[in-house]
Amino acid sequence: MPLRIVVGSVATVVALSLAGRRLFWLFRLIRSGQPAADRIGAAAVTTDRKGARAEVTEVIGQRKLLAWTVPGLAHAFTFWAFLVLGLTILEAYGALFKPDFGIGHWAALGFVEDVFATAVLIALVVFTVIRYRNSPGRRGRASRFYGSHTGAAWLILGMIFAVIATLLGYRGAQMNTGNFPYRPYKWSFASWLVSRALHSLGAANHGIETFFVLAQLVVVLGFLVLVAYSKHLHIVLAPFNIYFGRKPDALGPLLPMYSGDHRVDFENPLDDDNFGRGKVEDFTWKGLLDVSTCTECGRCQSACPAWNTGKVLNPKLIVTELRDHLFDKAPALLSGAETAAAMRPLVGTIEQGGVIDPEALWACTSCGACVQECPVDIEHVDHIMDMRRHQVLVESAFPAEAASMLRNLESAGNPWGMPASTRLAWAEGLSFDIRVVGRGEQIPDDVEYLFWVGCAGASDDRARKTTVAVAELLHSAGVGFAVLGPLETCTGDPARRMGNEFVYQTLAQQNVTTLQSVGARKIVASCPHCFNTIAREYPQLGGNFEVVHHTQLLASLVADGRLVATSAVDSSVTYHDPCYLGRHNKVYGEPRDVLAQVPGLTSTEMPRCRERGFCCGAGGARMWMEERTGKRINHERIDEALALDPDVVATACPYCRVMLGDAVKDRQSDGSARADVEVIDVAEVLLRSVRGPGRGASETAS
Repeated sequence: MPLRIVVGSVATVVALSLAGRRLFWLFRLIRSGQPAADRIGAAAVTTDRKGARAEVTEVIGQRKLLAWTVPGLAHAFTFWAFLVLGLTILEAYGALFKPDFGIGHWAALGFVEDVFATAVLIALVVFTVIRYRNSPGRRGRASRFYGSHTGAAWLILGMIFAVIATLLGYRGAQMNTGNFPYRPYKWSFASWLVSRALHSLGAANHGIETFFVLAQLVVVLGFLVLVAYSKHLHIVLAPFNIYFGRKPDALGPLLPMYSGDHRVDFENPLDDDNFGRGKVEDFTWKGLLDVSTCTECGRCQSACPAWNTGKVLNPKLIVTELRDHLFDKAPALLSGAETAAAMRPLVGTIEQGGVIDPEALWACTSCGACVQECPVDIEHVDHIMDMRRHQVLVESAFPAEAASMLRNLESAGNPWGMPASTRLAWAEGLSFDIRVVGRGEQIPDDVEYLFWVGCAGASDDRARKTTVAVAELLHSAGVGFAVLGPLETCTGDPARRMGNEFVYQTLAQQNVTTLQSVGARKIVASCPHCFNTIAREYPQLGGNFEVVHHTQLLASLVADGRLVATSAVDSSVTYHDPCYLGRHNKVYGEPRDVLAQVPGLTSTEMPRCRERGFCCGAGGARMWMEERTGKRINHERIDEALALDPDVVATACPYCRVMLGDAVKDRQSDGSARADVEVIDVAEVLLRSVRGPGRGASETAS
């Protein structure tokens, strides 16, 4: 048997054994996770069809990677190249047995293979420049590779280069020995150039051909083993993670709280129920697959508002720390062997030996930027919220300042602790009556929308102005609407994002019962958090309602001619995308459509907008927690807005209005912002034009 066949066969058996052993170990480890009832079966969040569609768009099409044009194109061409160049690996194996082996004899195939081989070499140059310019050594925390295994990344780039170099080496030598199967040779232009360089070596090309064929196989097999044991495991795991990911993405609603294969019933919990994730083995198999799939690309951390303002939280490091802990704890999980890792608390300080720093856990605003950016569909927010659930419900460990908010929710039904009797205070002084649906009453047939005012819209002075503006605009458009008044209570969003699923479910079930009892058909909400909760989370409790955000309804009324913006508003404006309206629910166009219809208004976009909008800092119940580290997130965002020198910063969320309004006041007090800059809602801007100067309720907004 020829030596090349022996060497190739031995290398293949050894490599497949090593890689196979690792992958089987990983399969057992991931399968040791808890059931993921939301992924498979009748209650599945995803379906085979949606999963298959994601395989086409995100794996084959590289959709999320291409959102970053230059590195995205480099990665996409590298990925597509390895799909095509898989044929050359078959050719190399065939050449062990038949030197002129080819998959057909089409010159076009040789041309395509060389095009992609060349594309990989160009991509390697791009990757090298990107990694050098963004290296942690040069940029510190600002580098998206901060905390990544950069040494392994350079090794991978070297291995990829070796794959292409050995490929072109054996193809070039084949041309000189007459064994290259695709003619004319010049069509395979890159290989032909190599053949010209080797041509002067004459008969030595036979030995060179054998060497590079074997080298190609050894490098490819070595690459396979390296992938199985390194962060580039995502090459194998990403298609599975994307297939089983939440569709269309892991944003919007949080998942219900599961323990094993069933939802936790707070009225009758089982003795062995897990409340949230208190140990790594409490994660579902999908959660373990998530953390094992991380590419360490750092796109999530580059978009994270907490990390970008000097906080401890780094979504990438949350995932990689969970992964490393999982791998360290694997002997205990798979065989029951005692390990030091098995004793580490999942959440704890450095002194406690914790895996996840509590400060990092509570710094999350749940804005979803990490999930939006992740090219392999890791569900960071779900995992952070699940760990919060355990900390709150089991450990009673959470920021002290949030305790009063939770007490207010339980006692008064709103985070501010205001009595239910004040729910209609915003309507005092209106020139028309607000219709209120009382207990035991049904919404009248001539009422088209139930207006869900929300806690902020009823309790906060600035948010009340938005409530008044929406009410006046609906009245002007002839839209029949009513409110619940004292019957309305908090949707439970702050409690759920804090991790207190019990309080959330208590409030949510109360609201579902109320809405069903009054016969709610269509609901308009002015708060994106209320909008998201009622529309996308209440169905988990049997509450299915048609819900629109007020900017969606206003845009429709303007388009239908029922609201006409007549008076000029001679101001420059920049619009801030609320995370729970934009990124979580994909409502980007309607607020901008409303502003576009206001005459005299000049709009300018901030650099970070739409899908890449930057958080105001209030989400994830951060509205009720202090920022003690780094720069305040609302200051970071308002500085970006003020750089455009606008007269108005418009938004469509009461939380955003409060946070950005406070930030403007801070900047005005230190002299870095004009005294006349104001933060108001899109509805108030529209009302100024519809009602004319001096007649809109929002004229006094600040």
